Amino acid sequence: MPRLAVSLDFTQELAALARPVRRDAVVSVRRFLHNSPAGPVPERVRNARDPRVTTLRLADRHRAVAVRQRDVYWLVTVLPDAEAYTYAQRHRFTVNSAIGVIEVWDAEALARVEPALRRSAAGSSKRLYGHICETDLIDIGIDQELLLPMVRMMATDAHLAAVEPLLPESQYAPLAVLARGGSLAEAWRELDGCRVTTAENLDLDDLEAALHRSPGQAAFAADRVELDRVLTKPHWCTFLYAPQYTYANWPVYDRPVLVTGGAGTGKTVISLHRAAYLAKENSGPILLTTFSQVLANELSAKLDLIIDDEIVRKRVEVTNVDRLAHRIVAAHEGKAPTLVGDVTKLWEEAAGSRFGAAFLLREWEQVILSQNLRTLEEYLAAERPGRGVQLNSDIRTSVWRAVEHVEGRLRESGRRTLLQLASEGAELLGRTTDVLESDAPRREPYKHVVIDEAQDLHPAQWRLLRAAVPPGPNDMFIVGDPHQRMFDTRAALAGMGIPVRRFHLKISYRLPHEILSFGVRLRGGGPVDGLVEGAAEMYGYRSTVHGPRPLVREYVSQEAEIGGLVAHVSDWLADGVAPEEIAVTARTVEIVRMARAALRDAGIEVKVTMLHGMKGLEFRRVAVIGVAEGIIPAPDALTPHAEDPMARAHDLQRERGLLYVACTRANELLYVSYSGRASPFLPA
Repeated sequence: MPRLAVSLDFTQELAALARPVRRDAVVSVRRFLHNSPAGPVPERVRNARDPRVTTLRLADRHRAVAVRQRDVYWLVTVLPDAEAYTYAQRHRFTVNSAIGVIEVWDAEALARVEPALRRSAAGSSKRLYGHICETDLIDIGIDQELLLPMVRMMATDAHLAAVEPLLPESQYAPLAVLARGGSLAEAWRELDGCRVTTAENLDLDDLEAALHRSPGQAAFAADRVELDRVLTKPHWCTFLYAPQYTYANWPVYDRPVLVTGGAGTGKTVISLHRAAYLAKENSGPILLTTFSQVLANELSAKLDLIIDDEIVRKRVEVTNVDRLAHRIVAAHEGKAPTLVGDVTKLWEEAAGSRFGAAFLLREWEQVILSQNLRTLEEYLAAERPGRGVQLNSDIRTSVWRAVEHVEGRLRESGRRTLLQLASEGAELLGRTTDVLESDAPRREPYKHVVIDEAQDLHPAQWRLLRAAVPPGPNDMFIVGDPHQRMFDTRAALAGMGIPVRRFHLKISYRLPHEILSFGVRLRGGGPVDGLVEGAAEMYGYRSTVHGPRPLVREYVSQEAEIGGLVAHVSDWLADGVAPEEIAVTARTVEIVRMARAALRDAGIEVKVTMLHGMKGLEFRRVAVIGVAEGIIPAPDALTPHAEDPMARAHDLQRERGLLYVACTRANELLYVSYSGRASPFLPA
C-alpha cells in the first residue's frame, strides 16, 4: 500500500481545475491510496534532474508530479500533461542540510541564470559574501551543489534579488541577513524561523522525515477521511508555514504572547490553530475573541473547519468583547443592560465655546475611560498620551464637568455605552476573591484567552480580558497589527497588566509582492504606536510570490467610474472567477449603494461593502472604488487641525489604515479607481 503526502501546491492546482477534471483527479488519488487496480500507475520521467520523480495520470490530459521514496509518494503538483512532464524534468527536491526541511528547486532555471550572473560579476572584484567563509555558508544550509557556486560569484544585492524567486525560503532567508551585513548568529536566527523542530542526526536522503519536518509543504493522508480533509478543506486548515505552526503549537508559554505581522502573514490562522491546540489539550475553557461580532462569526465558522470533534469544539467559545461584557454585566444585574447608540447629542449639550462635542468624546474615551479615571483629582493628575492640546487645571475641570453631565444623563436614562460596559465588566470580575488554589472555584470564566485583531481593542476592553483569565501558563495569546488599526485605540499591553513576549511575522504568504508593495507605499511604512511600548515598523516585510500589478484607473465622472467597475467585474467573471471570490468596496454609503445597484442591474451578485466591512476577509480579486480627494480621507472623520493637531494626524493614519486593509484583501488582483482628483494617499 502506498503512503501519501500531499503538497500545498497540489491542493491549490487541484482546486483550480475544471469541476469534471477535478472530480476525476480526486477519484484517481483515492484509488491510488488504496492500491486499487483501477488506480493510476507511477511512470518514470526521462531526463529528470531528480531520479525519484514520477508522474501519475489522474484525469483526462492531466497528471500529478510526485516524488517517490520506497512506499512514500509526495504529490507535488497536478498539471496538464505537457506542463507536468516539463515540471518533472526541471525540478529537484532536496533536504536542507542545516535544519532538515524539504526544499523545492527549479534547477533548470537556476542553471540558465548562472551564466548571466557570472558575466555580471566578472566586472567587479567585490563579492557580496566575500567576508563569509565557505564552511560557514555550508553550516547555515546553503546547498553545495545547486547554490553555493552562485553565492560565491554574487557581487551586489541585485544579484541576490535576481535569484530570490528561484530560491527556497530556507536558502534565501539567511543569505538576505548576511547580504545586509548581519552576523552569522542573526542568519541562524532567521533560519530558525524556517523550521518547526530541531533535527538531530540528519539523514539528507530521508524524504519522509524531511516532509514531516515541513508542515507548510506536506500533509500525510493514511486513509480516505484524511485525504478528503486535505484535498477539500481550505489550505489553512492543514498547511501551516513554519512560524505559524511553531507559534500555534508551542506547548507552554510562561507569559502572555503577542504575535504581530503585516497583512497576509497568517495572524488569524495562527489564532485559530492556537485555540484548536488548547482545546485538544483539554486544559480548561477557552475564549476566542475579537473586536466585532462579524469577525467573531467568521472565526467561529473557520474554527468549525479546523476542529472535527464536537466535544473538543465545544471547549472554545467564540464571541466578541462587547458581548462578553454584556453577558457579565447582565449576569450580575439579573437583566440585560440597555445600550446607547449615538451619544453625539449628549456631548453637544455638554460642549462649550472652546471645545466641540468630538473633542470631548475623544477625551472621555481616550483618556478618562482608557485610564479608568473616577475622580476629578485623578483626571487632573493623569497624563494624556496621544492628545495634542495641553489642558491646564481650569480647562480640565471644565472638561470633567462636561463628562459628569453626559454620564449623569446616561445614568438617568439607564443606558450605557459599550466601553462603559467593558469597564463595568472588568470591575465586576475584579471585585470577587483573589486567585485561589487551582482546584478551587475561580473568579475568571476562562483558562485561556486567544485574541485576534488586537490593535482595535480599547484599554477598557483589555482590562476586561485580563480579568477574564487567571495569570498563568498559556493565559493570553494575542495577534494583531498596529498598521491595520481601524479605530483610534492605542494601548500598551504592559500598562494593562499584560507583559507580553513578542514574536513578529515578516513574510506575507497570501499577498503577491506587487499588491504588498502597493499597500505598503499607500499605508506608509513608517512606525506606528500601540500594543507594545515604542513603535512598530514594517521593516523587512516581504512576499514570496509574484502576480500582476494593481490596476489604478482614473475616470472623468463618477458615472463613468461605476461603468468601468461593472465592465471589470464582468471580465473577471468571464475569466472564471467565482462571484464569492470577488469584492467591491468604497469609503461612503452612497458609493456602495451606487455600485451595488449598477452591478445588480447587470445581473452581477458579488460582495459590495464599505471599507470597514473588508476587515478579516480575503478574496481573489478586489475593486476599491471612489479613492478620490474629498472622499478618502473622509473630511467628516478628521479632527480640525486647530482643535487638536495630534488627533488629526491620528485620524489621517486611521484613514490610511482603512484603505490599506481594503487593498490587502486581494490575493490575486487589485483594481483601484477614482473620478476627479486622486486621493492623496494613492502612491505616485
